[in-house]
Amino acid sequence: MKIHEYQAKQLLAKAGLAVPKGLVCETVDEAVAAYEELGVPIAVVKAQIHAGGRGKGGGVRVVRSLEECREAAQAILGMQLRTHQTGPEGQKVRKVWVEEGSAIAKEYYVGIVIDREQKCPVVMASSEGGMNIEDVAAKTPEKILKAPFSPADGLAESEARRLAEGIGMPAELVPQAMSFLSGLAKLFCELDCSLAEINPLVHTEDGKVIALDGKMNFDDNALFRHEDIAAMRDLDEEDPKEIEARKYDLSYIALDGNIGCMVNGAGLAMSTMDVIKLYGGEPANFLDVGGGATTENVTAAFRILLGDEHVQGVLINIFGGIMKCDVIANGVVEAVKQVDLRVPLVVRLEGTNVEAGRSILKESGLPLITAEDLDDAAQKVCGAVKGA
Repeated sequence: MKIHEYQAKQLLAKAGLAVPKGLVCETVDEAVAAYEELGVPIAVVKAQIHAGGRGKGGGVRVVRSLEECREAAQAILGMQLRTHQTGPEGQKVRKVWVEEGSAIAKEYYVGIVIDREQKCPVVMASSEGGMNIEDVAAKTPEKILKAPFSPADGLAESEARRLAEGIGMPAELVPQAMSFLSGLAKLFCELDCSLAEINPLVHTEDGKVIALDGKMNFDDNALFRHEDIAAMRDLDEEDPKEIEARKYDLSYIALDGNIGCMVNGAGLAMSTMDVIKLYGGEPANFLDVGGGATTENVTAAFRILLGDEHVQGVLINIFGGIMKCDVIANGVVEAVKQVDLRVPLVVRLEGTNVEAGRSILKESGLPLITAEDLDDAAQKVCGAVKGA
């Protein structure tokens, strides 16, 4: 689960980590009032969406007066902000964060993620703040310092010092930076984060180390422990199809292609997507109905697939184990009866109760294309889409 910058900064501040003062606003008048309340000569009006690159898209503006603040809020609120992370369709801005300006002396990068190979969190720090960390990793990987740490023990003081000094923090500010790094590592573990990124972390001309931006993602499987975090979810920022899928315990992620996929099992779903690409197609989604789906779940999954206007063909690939082929077949038949099927539908069944499943599909009288194996199914759906 993702949250907004202003929410991340609220969590950072609650943990005692330094952030600029700011107020979240949903209207132009609220933004102007926030500027007045901050009482500073320079402020920043920042669009709040779940994507980076907001500044390049016109979603971040420095203002020096009430009138400039009003103009910035009018321009940003309601805009369809497009960045390299939103895709061409962009994301509508419904909130802005009005924040006091900071006299930046130097920018740094700090991030924490889970290192799957080392099976622990790792702090990454770099002197190249404000840049895409992926570009830094590709061009100058030596500028990224890493420090794995134990969730039980936290980031060691020696490691915090090594990172702070290694990224070039001035000597007199190293203790502040160490405290920030250790505090962020602690917060990452306490809140079951999957990502905590501060880009940029800055030191100011008056000698303060503060988080000028904040991005935090959380492990969905741990949200039952954090009702306050779960309450921060902004459904306006999420794909409606993904929201609907969660209601039926479906694992669904929308993609940019035109071939809808319904598969049972994450590994098989990934393989199905790979084979579709092998034969020249583009998957429109990742959809795993799971091992214990019911006819209701399968029907819901099918409705979600066909609710995507980009889908020009559908491939259902089921290997029956716990999930039985006749259950899938019944779900497909029920779903097709409920929706207006206007695209080619290819179905490949194998495994438990496969003959019963195939009989259900055959006797349904529906315009289905059956396939013997995954290669056959992928070729048929790609061919049908290209033909259409």
